[in-house]
Amino acid sequence: MTTQAISEAQLHALADGVLPEAQRTAIEAHLRAHPEDAARVDAWREQNRQLRALFDPVLDEAVPTALRQAAAPPAANGAWQRHAMQAAAAVVLVIAGGAGGWLLRGDGGDAGDLRTASASPMSLARSAAIAHAVYTPEVRHPVEVGAEQEAHLVQWLSKRLGTKLQPPALSPLGYHLIGGRLLPGDGDGPVAQFMYEDAGGKRLTLYVANERAGRQETAFRYAQEKELSVFYWIDGQLGYALSANLPKQELGKIADAVYAQLEQPR
Repeated sequence: MTTQAISEAQLHALADGVLPEAQRTAIEAHLRAHPEDAARVDAWREQNRQLRALFDPVLDEAVPTALRQAAAPPAANGAWQRHAMQAAAAVVLVIAGGAGGWLLRGDGGDAGDLRTASASPMSLARSAAIAHAVYTPEVRHPVEVGAEQEAHLVQWLSKRLGTKLQPPALSPLGYHLIGGRLLPGDGDGPVAQFMYEDAGGKRLTLYVANERAGRQETAFRYAQEKELSVFYWIDGQLGYALSANLPKQELGKIADAVYAQLEQPR
Protein backbone atom coordinates (compact mmCIF):
# COMPACT_ATOMS: atom_id res chain seq x y z
CA MET A 1 0.00 0.00 0.00
CA THR A 2 1.41 3.37 -1.05
CA THR A 3 0.91 6.32 1.27
CA GLN A 4 -0.02 9.55 -0.50
CA ALA A 5 2.59 12.25 -0.08
CA ILE A 6 1.61 15.21 2.07
CA SER A 7 2.27 18.55 0.39
CA GLU A 8 3.45 21.74 2.05
CA ALA A 9 0.28 23.43 0.77
CA GLN A 10 -1.78 20.97 2.82
CA LEU A 11 0.29 21.74 5.92
CA HIS A 12 -0.24 25.46 5.39
CA ALA A 13 -3.98 24.86 4.91
CA LEU A 14 -4.09 23.04 8.25
CA ALA A 15 -2.22 25.86 10.00
CA ASP A 16 -4.58 28.43 8.45
CA GLY A 17 -7.70 26.47 9.40
CA VAL A 18 -8.85 25.93 5.81
CA LEU A 19 -7.92 22.27 5.29
CA PRO A 20 -10.88 20.23 3.95
CA GLU A 21 -12.27 17.95 6.65
CA ALA A 22 -11.83 14.91 4.40
CA GLN A 23 -8.04 15.40 4.48
CA ARG A 24 -7.68 16.14 8.17
CA THR A 25 -7.32 12.53 9.41
CA ALA A 26 -4.49 11.75 6.99
CA ILE A 27 -2.66 15.02 7.73
CA GLU A 28 -2.90 14.61 11.50
CA ALA A 29 -1.58 11.04 11.22
CA HIS A 30 1.31 12.37 9.15
CA LEU A 31 2.13 14.96 11.83
CA ARG A 32 2.17 12.33 14.56
CA ALA A 33 4.71 10.38 12.51
CA HIS A 34 6.75 13.44 11.50
CA PRO A 35 7.36 15.71 14.51
CA GLU A 36 9.47 18.11 12.42
CA ASP A 37 6.43 18.86 10.24
CA ALA A 38 4.26 19.19 13.34
CA ALA A 39 6.70 21.78 14.69
CA ARG A 40 6.50 23.73 11.42
CA VAL A 41 2.71 23.77 11.56
CA ASP A 42 2.81 24.97 15.17
CA ALA A 43 5.25 27.73 14.18
CA TRP A 44 2.97 28.88 11.34
CA ARG A 45 -0.01 28.96 13.69
CA GLU A 46 1.97 31.11 16.11
CA GLN A 47 2.97 33.43 13.27
CA ASN A 48 -0.69 33.78 12.31
CA ARG A 49 -1.55 34.60 15.91
CA GLN A 50 1.18 37.23 16.09
CA LEU A 51 0.02 38.87 12.86
CA ARG A 52 -3.60 38.93 14.01
CA ALA A 53 -2.61 40.42 17.35
CA LEU A 54 -0.59 43.13 15.60
CA PHE A 55 -2.95 44.11 12.79
CA ASP A 56 -6.53 43.00 13.57
CA PRO A 57 -7.15 46.02 15.85
CA VAL A 58 -6.69 48.28 12.82
CA LEU A 59 -9.95 46.93 11.40
CA ASP A 60 -11.78 48.33 14.44
CA GLU A 61 -10.41 51.84 13.96
CA ALA A 62 -12.66 54.53 12.55
CA VAL A 63 -12.23 54.92 8.81
CA PRO A 64 -11.02 58.46 7.96
CA THR A 65 -13.74 60.69 6.51
CA ALA A 66 -11.69 61.44 3.42
CA LEU A 67 -11.44 57.74 2.58
CA ARG A 68 -15.18 57.21 3.07
CA GLN A 69 -16.02 60.14 0.84
CA ALA A 70 -13.57 59.07 -1.85
CA ALA A 71 -14.81 55.47 -1.87
CA ALA A 72 -18.59 56.07 -1.92
CA PRO A 73 -20.30 56.84 -5.27
CA PRO A 74 -23.36 59.15 -5.24
CA ALA A 75 -25.89 56.31 -5.35
CA ALA A 76 -24.10 53.56 -3.48
CA ASN A 77 -26.28 50.90 -1.95
CA GLY A 78 -25.75 49.44 1.51
CA ALA A 79 -23.83 46.36 0.35
CA TRP A 80 -21.42 48.43 -1.76
CA GLN A 81 -20.85 50.81 1.13
CA ARG A 82 -19.92 47.93 3.42
CA HIS A 83 -17.44 46.70 0.80
CA ALA A 84 -15.96 50.18 0.46
CA MET A 85 -15.53 50.45 4.24
CA GLN A 86 -13.68 47.12 4.30
CA ALA A 87 -11.43 48.26 1.45
CA ALA A 88 -10.69 51.51 3.27
CA ALA A 89 -9.82 49.59 6.43
CA ALA A 90 -7.40 47.50 4.38
CA VAL A 91 -5.73 50.69 3.18
CA VAL A 92 -5.30 51.80 6.79
CA LEU A 93 -3.72 48.40 7.50
CA VAL A 94 -1.29 48.72 4.60
CA ILE A 95 0.01 52.09 5.78
CA ALA A 96 0.74 50.59 9.22
CA GLY A 97 -0.90 53.33 11.20
CA GLY A 98 0.20 56.29 9.08
CA ALA A 99 2.66 57.66 11.64
CA GLY A 100 4.48 60.88 10.80
CA GLY A 101 8.02 60.87 9.45
CA TRP A 102 11.24 62.15 10.97
CA LEU A 103 14.40 63.02 9.04
CA LEU A 104 17.67 62.32 10.83
CA ARG A 105 19.64 62.87 7.63
CA GLY A 106 19.07 64.78 4.43
CA ASP A 107 17.91 68.37 4.25
CA GLY A 108 16.38 68.37 7.75
CA GLY A 109 12.81 68.79 6.55
CA ASP A 110 9.82 66.73 7.56
CA ALA A 111 9.42 63.41 5.76
CA GLY A 112 5.67 63.78 5.85
CA ASP A 113 2.88 61.39 6.74
CA LEU A 114 3.09 57.80 5.53
CA ARG A 115 -0.21 58.35 3.77
CA THR A 116 1.59 60.71 1.37
CA ALA A 117 4.87 58.80 1.21
CA SER A 118 5.89 57.08 -2.01
CA ALA A 119 4.68 53.51 -2.38
CA SER A 120 8.10 51.84 -2.26
CA PRO A 121 9.30 53.23 1.11
CA MET A 122 5.85 52.67 2.60
CA SER A 123 5.83 49.05 1.44
CA LEU A 124 9.36 48.60 2.79
CA ALA A 125 8.32 49.74 6.28
CA ARG A 126 5.18 47.61 6.29
CA SER A 127 6.98 44.46 5.12
CA ALA A 128 9.76 44.95 7.65
CA ALA A 129 7.26 45.41 10.48
CA ILE A 130 5.42 42.22 9.54
CA ALA A 131 8.65 40.22 9.29
CA HIS A 132 9.75 41.56 12.69
CA ALA A 133 6.42 40.63 14.28
CA VAL A 134 6.53 37.14 12.79
CA TYR A 135 10.08 36.08 13.63
CA THR A 136 11.21 37.87 16.78
CA PRO A 137 8.84 35.90 19.07
CA GLU A 138 10.37 32.60 17.88
CA VAL A 139 12.26 30.80 20.62
CA ARG A 140 13.87 27.84 18.85
CA HIS A 141 14.10 29.14 15.28
CA PRO A 142 14.25 32.95 15.21
CA VAL A 143 16.87 32.78 12.41
CA GLU A 144 17.83 30.37 9.64
CA VAL A 145 21.58 30.74 10.09
CA GLY A 146 23.07 31.64 13.46
CA ALA A 147 25.79 34.18 14.21
CA GLU A 148 28.26 31.35 14.83
CA GLN A 149 28.21 30.94 11.02
CA GLU A 150 28.31 34.67 10.27
CA ALA A 151 30.72 34.33 7.33
CA HIS A 152 28.45 31.79 5.66
CA LEU A 153 25.36 33.87 6.47
CA VAL A 154 26.82 37.01 4.89
CA GLN A 155 28.06 35.15 1.82
CA TRP A 156 24.72 33.39 1.32
CA LEU A 157 22.54 36.49 1.70
CA SER A 158 24.91 38.61 -0.39
CA LYS A 159 24.73 36.09 -3.22
CA ARG A 160 20.94 35.90 -3.10
CA LEU A 161 20.45 39.68 -3.07
CA GLY A 162 23.16 40.23 -5.67
CA THR A 163 25.12 42.73 -3.59
CA LYS A 164 27.68 42.64 -0.81
CA LEU A 165 26.03 42.77 2.61
CA GLN A 166 27.60 43.22 6.03
CA PRO A 167 25.52 43.21 9.23
CA PRO A 168 26.45 46.22 11.36
CA ALA A 169 28.24 45.62 14.67
CA LEU A 170 25.90 46.85 17.41
CA SER A 171 27.64 45.42 20.46
CA PRO A 172 28.72 48.92 21.62
CA LEU A 173 24.99 49.69 21.85
CA GLY A 174 24.24 46.51 23.78
CA TYR A 175 22.98 44.33 20.94
CA HIS A 176 24.70 41.26 19.50
CA LEU A 177 23.91 39.54 16.20
CA ILE A 178 22.08 36.24 16.64
CA GLY A 179 21.78 35.46 12.92
CA GLY A 180 19.65 36.07 9.90
CA ARG A 181 17.34 34.62 7.31
CA LEU A 182 16.23 34.95 3.69
CA LEU A 183 12.69 36.19 3.07
CA PRO A 184 10.53 36.60 -0.05
CA GLY A 185 10.31 40.16 -1.32
CA ASP A 186 7.41 42.14 -2.74
CA GLY A 187 8.49 41.68 -6.35
CA ASP A 188 12.09 42.92 -6.38
CA GLY A 189 13.67 39.63 -5.40
CA PRO A 190 14.55 38.12 -2.01
CA VAL A 191 15.05 40.05 1.22
CA ALA A 192 17.60 39.65 4.02
CA GLN A 193 16.71 39.97 7.68
CA PHE A 194 19.41 40.27 10.36
CA MET A 195 18.33 39.84 13.97
CA TYR A 196 19.99 41.24 17.09
CA GLU A 197 19.34 40.74 20.80
CA ASP A 198 20.38 42.51 24.00
CA ALA A 199 21.22 40.99 27.39
CA GLY A 200 17.57 41.22 28.44
CA GLY A 201 16.30 39.32 25.41
CA LYS A 202 14.92 42.36 23.55
CA ARG A 203 15.30 41.93 19.82
CA LEU A 204 15.64 44.26 16.87
CA THR A 205 15.81 43.42 13.16
CA LEU A 206 17.47 44.98 10.14
CA TYR A 207 15.51 44.32 6.94
CA VAL A 208 17.41 44.75 3.65
CA ALA A 209 15.59 44.71 0.31
CA ASN A 210 16.44 45.41 -3.31
CA GLU A 211 14.99 48.66 -4.64
CA ARG A 212 15.16 48.49 -8.42
CA ALA A 213 14.30 52.18 -8.75
CA GLY A 214 17.74 52.97 -7.36
CA ARG A 215 16.95 56.23 -5.59
CA GLN A 216 19.37 58.14 -3.38
CA GLU A 217 16.82 58.70 -0.62
CA THR A 218 19.19 58.59 2.35
CA ALA A 219 16.92 60.47 4.74
CA PHE A 220 15.38 58.42 7.52
CA ARG A 221 11.64 58.05 7.83
CA TYR A 222 9.83 56.83 10.90
CA ALA A 223 6.68 54.76 11.36
CA GLN A 224 5.04 53.30 14.44
CA GLU A 225 2.37 50.64 15.01
CA LYS A 226 1.51 50.34 18.70
CA GLU A 227 4.85 49.66 20.47
CA LEU A 228 6.70 48.71 17.28
CA SER A 229 8.94 51.43 15.85
CA VAL A 230 10.49 51.35 12.36
CA PHE A 231 13.16 53.59 10.88
CA TYR A 232 13.53 53.08 7.13
CA TRP A 233 15.41 54.59 4.24
CA ILE A 234 16.47 53.87 0.65
CA ASP A 235 20.05 54.27 -0.49
CA GLY A 236 20.74 53.48 -4.13
CA GLN A 237 19.71 49.92 -4.96
CA LEU A 238 18.93 48.89 -1.38
CA GLY A 239 16.19 49.70 1.07
CA TYR A 240 16.77 49.34 4.82
CA ALA A 241 14.33 49.13 7.74
CA LEU A 242 15.30 48.85 11.41
CA SER A 243 12.47 47.59 13.64
CA ALA A 244 12.17 47.16 17.41
CA ASN A 245 9.79 47.65 20.30
CA LEU A 246 11.74 50.69 21.45
CA PRO A 247 10.99 54.39 21.93
CA LYS A 248 11.57 56.55 18.88
CA GLN A 249 14.62 58.36 20.25
CA GLU A 250 16.34 55.17 21.41
CA LEU A 251 15.82 53.34 18.12
CA GLY A 252 16.88 56.51 16.28
CA LYS A 253 20.32 56.40 17.89
CA ILE A 254 20.73 52.78 16.81
CA ALA A 255 19.53 53.59 13.29
CA ASP A 256 22.09 56.38 13.10
CA ALA A 257 24.87 53.92 14.05
CA VAL A 258 23.62 51.40 11.49
CA TYR A 259 23.57 54.06 8.77
CA ALA A 260 27.09 55.21 9.61
CA GLN A 261 28.47 51.67 9.33
CA LEU A 262 26.65 50.94 6.08
CA GLU A 263 28.14 54.11 4.56
CA GLN A 264 31.71 53.00 5.31
CA PRO A 265 33.71 51.75 2.30
CA ARG A 266 33.45 47.98 1.92
